[in-house]
Amino acid sequence: MSQEMTHKKELGARYTVRVWRQAGKDQPGALQSYSVDGIIPNMSFLEMLDVLNEKLTKEGKEAIAFDSDCREGICGMCSLVIDGVAHGPQAACTTCAVRMRDFPAGSTITVEPFRAKAFPIIKDLVVDRSAFDKIIAVGGYVSVNAGAAPDANSILVGKESADRAMDAAACIGCGACVAACPNASASLFTSAKITQLGALPQGQPERKKRVVAMVEEMDRLGFGDCSNHGECEAVCPKEIGINHIAQMRRDYMMAMLAP
Repeated sequence: MSQEMTHKKELGARYTVRVWRQAGKDQPGALQSYSVDGIIPNMSFLEMLDVLNEKLTKEGKEAIAFDSDCREGICGMCSLVIDGVAHGPQAACTTCAVRMRDFPAGSTITVEPFRAKAFPIIKDLVVDRSAFDKIIAVGGYVSVNAGAAPDANSILVGKESADRAMDAAACIGCGACVAACPNASASLFTSAKITQLGALPQGQPERKKRVVAMVEEMDRLGFGDCSNHGECEAVCPKEIGINHIAQMRRDYMMAMLAP
C-alpha cells in the first residue's frame, strides 16, 4: 500500500448525510445534506453524528438535535430511521450500536425521526414519546403488598410463565415498532407490557381491567391498529415477538365478554 493510500485510510472515510431538520413541532421541515469526513469504520452511528455536529458548531451553524443516553444498546433513546429502517440496517440492534462499517465509504445516508401521529417531532430528530408513558400509567401496575419483603418462594411461578414474562419484559419502549408499522401501531409495545404482568400470578387481579384500559388508551392517543405486517417484530432491538399481540387480543376479547 502506498504512503498516500495509507494516509487516506488514517484520515477516515467521507459520507454525505441527509438529515431531517425541523425547528419545532409546528414548523416546516426538510432534508438537508451535509458532508462529513474522518469517519473510521469502528465509530458508532451516533459518534458520526457527534463529528458532524462538531463540524457544524465550528462553522457557526446549529447542531443537529437527536436523542441518546446510555449508548450501550440498553435504553433505546437513540430513535432514528436510517435509510428507511428504524434503528438502522442491523437486526436486533439499537442505533447507538450500529457501526459505520455497515455503510460503504463515500455513500449517502438518510436520517429521519420516528414518524407517527402519536410521536410529534420536538426538533430535528427528536420526537415526543410520552404517549408510551400514558399507556403504562393506565394499567402497567400490580396490586401487591408493599410492606416487608415476602419469602422468595411464597408465590410460586412456573418456568413457562416466568420465561414468557421475562421475554415480554425485555421491551425497552424505544418506539421502533411504531416507526416501522405502516399503521403506526403501538400493539407490540402495549402487548409486551400487558403480557409482562399478565403472565405472572401477581398480575392476575387487574388482568382484565389492565388490558381494556391499556388498549383503549393506545387507541385514544392516535396509534393505528395492527394488521399483521410483522414490521414491528423485524426492527425490534430486543426481538419481541408478535405472539404477544395475539395474547393481548385474546385477553381483550375475554375481558369484554366477561368483564
